[in-house]
Amino acid sequence: MTKGPKSLPLTVFVFVLQQQKNLEGYVGFANLPNQVYRKSVKRGFEFTLMVVGESGLGKSTLINSLFLTDLYSPEYPGPSHRIKKTVQVRSGWPVIDHIDSKFEDYLNAESRVNRRQMPDSRVHCCLYFIAPSGHGLKPLDIEFMKRLHEKVNIIPLIAKADTLTPEECQQFKKQIMREIQEHKIKIYEFPETDDEEESKLVKKIKDRLPLAVVGSNTIIEVNGKRVRGRQYPWGVAEVENGEHCDFTILRNMLIRTHMQDLKDVTNNVHYENYRSRKLAAVTYNGVDNNKNKGQLTKPDTVEGMSPLAQMEEERREHVTKMKKMEMEMEQVFEMKVKEKIQKLKDSEAELQRRHEQMRKNLEAQHKELEEKRRQLEEEKVSWEAQQRMLEQQKLDASRYTHVNKDTPEVC
Repeated sequence: MTKGPKSLPLTVFVFVLQQQKNLEGYVGFANLPNQVYRKSVKRGFEFTLMVVGESGLGKSTLINSLFLTDLYSPEYPGPSHRIKKTVQVRSGWPVIDHIDSKFEDYLNAESRVNRRQMPDSRVHCCLYFIAPSGHGLKPLDIEFMKRLHEKVNIIPLIAKADTLTPEECQQFKKQIMREIQEHKIKIYEFPETDDEEESKLVKKIKDRLPLAVVGSNTIIEVNGKRVRGRQYPWGVAEVENGEHCDFTILRNMLIRTHMQDLKDVTNNVHYENYRSRKLAAVTYNGVDNNKNKGQLTKPDTVEGMSPLAQMEEERREHVTKMKKMEMEMEQVFEMKVKEKIQKLKDSEAELQRRHEQMRKNLEAQHKELEEKRRQLEEEKVSWEAQQRMLEQQKLDASRYTHVNKDTPEVC
């Protein structure tokens, strides 16, 4: 009974210290990530991923492999299964316009009075698929990435890496990175960090750029283990095997390690550049900048106009410009139609002339044949007359001979 009262205060004291320690840990800065995590879970987050590349490089398959889903269905088939209504050449401009339009939507949402609900549909990352040709970047790849690198985070990928040997893949990677540096193409820059583990991870990813990926939704059994991969006569290319491709590096980078940084770079660099250019278009461009410092007015607009009003004025000017361009395009279209109609008329006249010439030639040939036929008929009639004369002469001669034989000789 004496041991109980002596041990009780010690237990209580330890319990109090533990409570104080937990309390201090709870209010410390070390729990800020937990607060951010709970806030993100409560509000949700948005991450927009764009895939760009030639048809048939496995873009849809890779996305399905990344997120373990099937983006397409019989009601909404993939691009390779859709029926093309028209045949046209599409350039990189629709992609650039799409990125700019998302920036424009976000800028408009920021300019509203009520900014509580601001959906972020900006493109945070662009996976650019490079064909596994082994001959470096195509001129189209270079031109497209140069037009895109100031607007979005570009991560180059070598599509269908299982078509290359490991040696060919490494050589192809070096050649692509060399051409990217030569043409000053800006791809996604990984953030610098003082953490040793993160530095190793970033260096590992940089050394593997451009990432060689393989996508597949087929489950194959290899040595009693079910894996996703592609079956070949010489073996299996496993999607999630780091020795076969860089798929796991790409997935971890996009989802686990660098998703937030991609969003931050999009917001702090690409969007801010767009926003600055957009607002610079409505700033005062006069000589005395100090006089109008802080005013976002155009030279041809009323001084003191609010930025929203100036943006609306710019929108109206843009609409007017588009209408003017539409009228000019209609005029050009009408001129092209008239030229086409004139060409058709000229072609019809030429066909008519050739038809008339052929008709005249046929008539001349017909007359020539008729003349030859007439001459042949005359020759035939003449020949038949001569034959009748010869027959008559032979008949007369035979009669004369018969008469001489019947007449008696006189001595």
